[in-house]
Amino acid sequence: MILLDRVSKTYSKGGKPSLDRISLHVDPNEFVILVGASGAGKTTLMRLLTREERQTSGKIIIGGIDFDKLKDKEIPLLRRKIGVVFQDFKLLPNKTIFENVSFALEMVGMSSHEIRNTVPKVLDIVNLKGKENSMPMELSGGERQRVAIARAIVRQPKILIADEPTGNLDPKHAWDVIKILEKINRYGTTVLLTTHNQEIVNRLKRRVVTIKDGKILSDRANASYKI
Repeated sequence: MILLDRVSKTYSKGGKPSLDRISLHVDPNEFVILVGASGAGKTTLMRLLTREERQTSGKIIIGGIDFDKLKDKEIPLLRRKIGVVFQDFKLLPNKTIFENVSFALEMVGMSSHEIRNTVPKVLDIVNLKGKENSMPMELSGGERQRVAIARAIVRQPKILIADEPTGNLDPKHAWDVIKILEKINRYGTTVLLTTHNQEIVNRLKRRVVTIKDGKILSDRANASYKI
């Protein structure tokens, strides 16, 4: 599903690499947690996976797509395979919850009939049934993050990248979000979660990849993590 082979990323000529010859393999349906201090390289890795940045060297293959052969016009197709959730939600403040989620489908030309059928099902998955007509500011932070997750998965991506999705949430709402990510993973979506939350990592007992100074420090199954 995801293969990185000796991938490096350097932003300036002669500068210190943000990622330094990292190799990583993630199987379909895996749930992998990426941990590391700020500046370790986690966000750079995420940006490479979504082709917001190009690697300086090494090979990246996602879902059979070789990034070395990926044309610019094919990048939108790649991104339909990958859903992304951010720490700060990135919702459209003047649109309802239904409209925020349906916007992702409108962008790919789905019919109004299909949208009306699809969006309620996805909102049900993230436990927001009945909130279709609410505005983002009428919801709690945890609910807004679940809207962001609904928007990310509404096109049924093979991979979901959750970049610090609980960073702005209290413990209860953080766990609500984590439970949704686990549910999505059970449905067959590969999940990559980055987090600084030690308690979340230690309770989930999933595969943990630790990045430090642009290198993979450890890669362990059923792991705990100490900051």
